[in-house]
Amino acid sequence: MLPPPRTAQAAAHGAALAGRSGPRRGAGRAAGVVAKAGGEEAPGEEIELETMDKMETTVEKTQENLDTIRTGRANPAILDRLMVEYYGAETPLKTIAGVSTPDAQTLQIQPFDMGALPDIERAIMESDVGITPNNDGKVIRLTIPQLTKERRKDLAKQVSKLGEEGKVAIRNVRRDALKQIKKLEISEDAAAGLEADMQKLTDDSVKKIDEIVKAKEKEISTV
Repeated sequence: MLPPPRTAQAAAHGAALAGRSGPRRGAGRAAGVVAKAGGEEAPGEEIELETMDKMETTVEKTQENLDTIRTGRANPAILDRLMVEYYGAETPLKTIAGVSTPDAQTLQIQPFDMGALPDIERAIMESDVGITPNNDGKVIRLTIPQLTKERRKDLAKQVSKLGEEGKVAIRNVRRDALKQIKKLEISEDAAAGLEADMQKLTDDSVKKIDEIVKAKEKEISTV
């Protein structure tokens, strides 16, 4: 949520923003800037909205990357990035097959087109999934091995690295926003207020990444 805007009209707009949920990509461009008393525009509102959108997207991407890390429990998300050469084109697995979890240690892949079964098997073998597929001619099953102590340590390092990459990306978004603010023809006080907004968005986004990293680390340590 943005800090309280500095006009009554902007305050109403800020309240509307706080009630929105889900991705807001492009919201800044759509919403434009807020009108101040007398019909004047509130410089920087578009920067705030676009910065919010970019940071939310970065948090979502970090979550998606963490979901693909294989733990000792069957999770279809580990196959989200798997591409299959299907009729000569690189195609996401999830568009040509359904993935289910018949039990806590097994992933079952059911192609929508049975002719794709060998292509899917080959893609898994050539990927970094690290599990040998079992093809019975109808479905492919992946048995998720239990994690060793050393493997847990390695995965924890991967999780930490992805979290740090996400936080660096968040700070880069803030940096770009601050550059835009410096180009605005506004007072020092107004610029300082916008910069404070950017810092608040940054702190909130970094906190979200820390939370999802902590949740993934807990998953690795407990499965």
